[in-house]
Amino acid sequence: MSINEMDSKVKELRELRRMADELAAEIDSIQDAIKAHMDAEGVETISGTDWRVTYKAVTSSRIDTGALKKALPDLAQQFTRITTARRFSLA
Repeated sequence: MSINEMDSKVKELRELRRMADELAAEIDSIQDAIKAHMDAEGVETISGTDWRVTYKAVTSSRIDTGALKKALPDLAQQFTRITTARRFSLA
């Protein structure tokens, strides 16, 4: 790919990312409005003709790896898995 083609691709990528950011902001705004309505009504689920929205608390349990490393460093090391990934960034 020539430098001109690469310039064009990067410009296009930047524009698409800008558009995606705008869409994400609009999506968040609409979701926040729906959540506010559901909180005001005190409901966890609302339904329409062809849709249903749920907004409720979900509880999960996770291991606090920082605390585990402090309390039992050998055990933490024994169960630590190292992975490698490639990161794409555009500046």
